[in-house]
Amino acid sequence: MRHIRTAARALIITDNQLLTIKMRDRSGIFYILPGGGQRHGETLHEGLKRECLEEIGTEVEIGPLLYVREYIGKNHEFRKAHHAFHQVENVFRCTLDDPGKIGPGSEHDKKQIGVEWIPLSELPNRRLLPEAIKAFFKDGTFDPGTHYLGDLN
Repeated sequence: MRHIRTAARALIITDNQLLTIKMRDRSGIFYILPGGGQRHGETLHEGLKRECLEEIGTEVEIGPLLYVREYIGKNHEFRKAHHAFHQVENVFRCTLDDPGKIGPGSEHDKKQIGVEWIPLSELPNRRLLPEAIKAFFKDGTFDPGTHYLGDLN
């Protein structure tokens, strides 16, 4: 039996820039929001705080839930590698006490090569996953219009 993985991610906008994790795989550079998988016995907030410390080296203040997104690997571009992967991702608006404290973190994902602030005006030209969320950035803010985005990448 396959399990569904739950995850939490942080959407952080400061000075019209989005904080991202810079990744590289065989297809090139891409960006994702900080965060990751929830561990057994951990709340989504606890998991998000841990993941951010690991990936961006600093604490985050967790705000409201912005949206829930599913990722069913067999339905998307990485289907060969992710054919049996199913994740439910909870994305929270977060803030940083001091954006200058961002650092390398204590533990990176395998494909993580850095942390990068992307100006919102440059998002259309960057490979941000999931691509569908790019349309929700408007006038320096983020509004998906709904809390459940469904299965997308």
